[in-house]
Amino acid sequence: MMAVVSHVGRTGPLGRFAAAGALGAGAAVLFGLARSLFRYGFDAVATLAVFAAATGAVLALDGLVRRSAVPRWLRRLITRGCVLSLGAAVVLAALGGALLAATPGVGDAQARVRAQAVAHAVSDTDAATPPRVVAALVATEDARFWHNPGIDPVGVLRAVEFWARGHGGDGGGATIEQQLAKMLYTDGQRTRRDQLEQVALAVKLAHAYPKGEILRMYLSTAYFGQGYYGLTAAARGYFKKSPAQLDWPQAALLVGLVQAPSAYDPLHHPDLAKQRRAEVLHRLEAVGDLTPRQVKAFAAAPLDV
Repeated sequence: MMAVVSHVGRTGPLGRFAAAGALGAGAAVLFGLARSLFRYGFDAVATLAVFAAATGAVLALDGLVRRSAVPRWLRRLITRGCVLSLGAAVVLAALGGALLAATPGVGDAQARVRAQAVAHAVSDTDAATPPRVVAALVATEDARFWHNPGIDPVGVLRAVEFWARGHGGDGGGATIEQQLAKMLYTDGQRTRRDQLEQVALAVKLAHAYPKGEILRMYLSTAYFGQGYYGLTAAARGYFKKSPAQLDWPQAALLVGLVQAPSAYDPLHHPDLAKQRRAEVLHRLEAVGDLTPRQVKAFAAAPLDV
């Protein structure tokens, strides 16, 4: 990128300003797309500020190069870094756009939840999401749920690392939207192709539905073991309570089951169920929802199933 600016700059001030303006406009466009992806909306003042800052930075960089104010090796390093970064951004944007275009829309997500409810004999898909269950679910499965756009950059990097090492799964980096997409659209599959599709669908779900609705659909569809689909069935089946009546240990136990219902089945594997419940409780402590004293007391409580 710097080499392009320097080359154009030799044609005179007008060429330099044109090249800098083009690159500044490109930066402003990328900024606007990023704001849209992260659901902040368009901001004319901020976009113009990015354009002005990027244009000014390119002009300053061009001036340094033309005056040879920096060593040649550093100029080459900066040039290659700029070119590689720009190329990577373009390729990723193109791949992301293609993936979004190739995946179906999510306007039927609620209908799919109802269809699965009928198939699994779930009686209540419109129940409110109790605060304790929500807190435990977010703390354990997707700590940045309230702020991410359906995907978590940290989780994406973790998944890429797992893929590079030849491991299966996503390394625990799937957001709640990605998990919901897996349940509703890819039939729970975990192939590389399915995981890529789940990423695109997660972004669409995050844009199409409020976070509260995402949680409601998730908790109405998730499997909690013992044939219990949906939070209402699980709360009644394990504890003979409504979801709103669950205490912290019970909410933590149910949320812990989502990851592996058979492995943490409290009826067949009570010790593993207690360990998993303790993990959820410690996550609640880590995000500030519970105190260490509460966690110690709740972790020692009987399963009561």
